[in-house]
Amino acid sequence: MSDRLTHVDETGAARMVDVSAKDVTAREATASGRVLVSPAVIALLRGEGVPKGDALAVARLAGIMGAKQTPSLIPLCHPLALSAVSVDLVVTDTSVDITAAVRTTDRTGVEMEALTAVSVAALTVVDMVKAVDKAAVITDVRVETKSGGKSGDFSRTAQVEA
Repeated sequence: MSDRLTHVDETGAARMVDVSAKDVTAREATASGRVLVSPAVIALLRGEGVPKGDALAVARLAGIMGAKQTPSLIPLCHPLALSAVSVDLVVTDTSVDITAAVRTTDRTGVEMEALTAVSVAALTVVDMVKAVDKAAVITDVRVETKSGGKSGDFSRTAQVEA
């Protein structure tokens, strides 16, 4: 781990990190989050669907598109050629749980792309269910794992167990 903010130079100005000297390696990241929703939304998602249609399919596609748009949304992110993006949504008794996995072969990691995929999918779930539940809450958006690159691997589970 770094002991300084990498997107800030010695004068405190924001900067894009120069990754040109880094090796091109396979990199992967997963992120997760959830949307807390009402029992009425859970019943609709498990049954006939919400009034706007297949909320989960729309959210899945939105998450994939969000990952691809990360450098347009986060100012200092590098544009990356993404090899794969998957977004999974699971309806539980109280929420829609979202997991995204992103892969690339490049000079920098895809943690931000995974987080963006989860965030955009969650925002889309809220949009799709707001007619039924205006109080839906997005929560717990976080990186779960990352692999590849000089800084090595990270697993939230390993951090908690340590």
